[in-house]
This record gives sequence, structure tokens and C-alpha cells, in this order.
Amino acid sequence: MTSVSAAPAKGHPPGLYMLFFAELWERFCFYGMRALLAFYVAATFAKGEGGAALTYGAYTSLVYATGIFGGWAADRLLGAQRAVILGGVMMAVGEFLLMVPTELCFLAGLTLMVIGCGLFKPNISNIVGKLYAQGDPRRDQGFVIFYMGINLGAFVAPLICGYVGEVYGWRWGFMTAGIGMLLGVGTFVLRLGALGGKGSSPAGKEGAMPVLQVLFLWTGLGLAIFYLLSKQEWMFWVMVALMGAVVATLLGIAVTRDRVERDRMLGLTVLLFANMFFWALFEQAGSSLNFFARNCTDRGFFGWEMPASWFQSVNAVCIIALAPVFVAIWAKLEASKRSPSIPVKFGIGILPLGLGFGVLILGISLAGPEATRISAAWLVLLYVIHTIGELCISPVGLSAMTKLAPPSMSGLVMGAWFMSIAVGNYSAGLLAQAVGSAGGEGGTAALKDYVGVYSPAMYASFGVGAFFLLIAPLVNRMLHGVR
Repeated sequence: MTSVSAAPAKGHPPGLYMLFFAELWERFCFYGMRALLAFYVAATFAKGEGGAALTYGAYTSLVYATGIFGGWAADRLLGAQRAVILGGVMMAVGEFLLMVPTELCFLAGLTLMVIGCGLFKPNISNIVGKLYAQGDPRRDQGFVIFYMGINLGAFVAPLICGYVGEVYGWRWGFMTAGIGMLLGVGTFVLRLGALGGKGSSPAGKEGAMPVLQVLFLWTGLGLAIFYLLSKQEWMFWVMVALMGAVVATLLGIAVTRDRVERDRMLGLTVLLFANMFFWALFEQAGSSLNFFARNCTDRGFFGWEMPASWFQSVNAVCIIALAPVFVAIWAKLEASKRSPSIPVKFGIGILPLGLGFGVLILGISLAGPEATRISAAWLVLLYVIHTIGELCISPVGLSAMTKLAPPSMSGLVMGAWFMSIAVGNYSAGLLAQAVGSAGGEGGTAALKDYVGVYSPAMYASFGVGAFFLLIAPLVNRMLHGVR
């Protein structure tokens, strides 16, 4: 069989385009469900906006936290190909379970979504990397193409699933997302030959037994996830304990290394805390800002009201439009030896969070004290500004982790990075719960309630961003030339 890495230098391996479409449909599934989740919980289980926001935060945090288990299962038992297929099937079944309006089926569906995404998401990205030989200059371009598939799925999903869910019923929105996941799995299975064996089963792990072993282990993981989703009061302490254990492990290993590796480990730990703060505020998008879109924005156009979930597509559009701009800016600054250091980029990335909330607060103040809704343009502008912050932190941070981690610790460091996102997502749920609770027991938050929570968030963003810019020279020295 011809190796995929032997593809012509001017083209990309054929497997890349199959993975592009498989990931597009998986993100269609994930973001389609994400756009509806908080609305569905508030409407179906009488938890109010605050309770729905906390459920959303718990779900998204667990999605990121389980990725490390999915990577382990692929490396040791399944191989990336079978992990992707098994994870995709679990996600599809989870979506279809959400169609049943009982709390048991809801929690079971969320659980399958979490553990399925933990198998699918890290391993399809891993296969993309395996398509290229070490040093192949096409690798970065291949990931850019793959990244476009992610954002196309994230853009289309709220438009289709959100419309179906809000107009025809939540269950049909989840069904639409589940069909998307089946299309992704089908695309992957039918075109497996295009991968040239990349991501196949580890030696000696062929056959059904490793699959049965993973199903057994994932049953235990699923029961733990199910319990955490049903007892969310434990989630905070679990997240704190997990993040504490990760940081303690990193620092414990750091003290045994030479000075350069030790300093870099300390520096990346500082970056992890910045990342947690960023996602705690950025991930208001699917919870409190989603409710803001429904409750407090004027969505009428010539007698037609736009679905509130459609605002979830703005971020993906902005990433597609602005990512090439940022690549060009960083390249130009690098060529002129004026590129900001990694910690400076983190500080710059946090400041737009405060600016975005400030814009929304300005729109509310200009509407007047008697207003109940503001122009949708203010919310769109917030998402544009927040996306600018994301482009300064998310891709920069991922790249930094791969450069700062010692070769023997790359998996642990990437796990720590995603764990920091998990903690940030759960913190986002706690903040969004405060907005919903301001509206009263099961009530709907008003403009003044959002101002009461977003104002401290704005000031905190400016303070934390300024603090990271202030300590950036110190942190940068700890990175020993890594840019």
C-alpha cells in the first residue's frame, strides 16, 4: 500500500479532505446541540436560566476534560481510526436520546455526548498530523484546511439546528444534529482507505477484544460523568481537584529538570491560569449571552424574528474571516523582529473580553432606563471583539504548549491545557448562573441584571489583562527564547 506521506509535494494527502468533511459534520453535531442546550434545559426541566447555564457549563467542561482519556484509549487499545468511529456513534446516540423529554434520557444523552466527544475530537486531529511525514512543510497548511472544516461546521450548525429547534421543537433540533453526526461517521467509514493505514490499531490490538475493553472502561467513565451531571454541586470541587493535581504534577516534575526546562514549565503554568480566566468569560456565548440574545435583543427584520441561536454563528464567521489577517500580521511583525512575546499576546487577548462586555453595557445605557431590548448589532459587535481575543490566545496557546513541553511530557502538557479550558468552562457556568439567578427563581433576566454581572466581568478583564502585560517580561524570560 502506498504511504500517504508520499503524496505529491504540491498537493495534500487525499485523506485530509475526507477528515475535513468528517470533522465538519462532527462540529455540526456539537455546535448544533450547543446552540440549543441552555434553552432546552430552561424550558423543559424548570431550572430557570441560572440552572440551565450551570448545566451548560458542566457539560462543556466535561467535554474538554475527557479528551485525555480518549487519547489514551486510542494510543493503547483502539487506534485513532476506531476511536473516531466509536466516539461518533456514541455522540449520535446521545443526540437521539436528547429527543426524549425526560431527565433520565437527558442526562444519559449528555453523558454519551461527553464520552463520545472525548474519543472523537482528539483522535481525528491526531490522524491529520499522521498524514504528513516529520518536517513536511505542508503540515501547517493541512491543519489550516482542517481548521476551516471545524469553523464551517460551527457556522452552519446554529443556522440549521437552531432554526429547526426554535421553530419546530427542541427534539427535532437535536435530531438534526444527530443526523449530522451520522453523516460524519459515514463519511469517515466509507473513505477509510484514503488514510493509507494512518491511525490504525496498535500492533497486537486488532480484533474485537480491545473494543470490548474500551466499552467496559467507558461504562465506568460514563457512570462517573452521569453522576457529576446529576450532582452538579460536586462539579466545582472535582474541577478544582483535577486542576490542582495537574498543576502539582507539572511543578513536581519541573523541580527535577534542568534550569531551562524548569523555568519553561513554570512559565507555561502561568499561561494555564490566563487561559482559564479567558474561557470563563468567553464561554458566556452559549449560556448567558444566548439568553441575552433571546430576552434582550431586537431580532425583528421586516416582520420576521430571527432565531436567537443564530448569534452562535457569528464567532465562526469571524474566525474564518479574521484568522488569515492575524496570520499575516504575526508574520509581518516576526519578519521585522517586532512580534509580541507569548505572554504579551495572552495579555492582549484578555483585554478584548472587557471591551466586548463594555460595548454591550454601552448599548444598554444608550437604550435608556425604560428599554427592555437593544439592537442586535451590539451583541454582534461583542462577538466580533471577543473573537479577536480568541485569536490572540487559542492558537497561540496551543502552539506554545507544543514548544514549551519537554518531549517526554507533551501529552501531559496538552492534557493540562485542555483541563484549564475545562475549568474555565465550568467557571463560565457559575458566572452565567449568577446572571440567571438575578432574574429571580425561574425568572427571565432583564437588562439591568446583565449589567450587574457583566460590569464586574469587564473590570476584571481589564485588570487581569493589564496584570499579564505587566508581568509579561518576567514570564517571557522564563520561556528562554520560545516564541
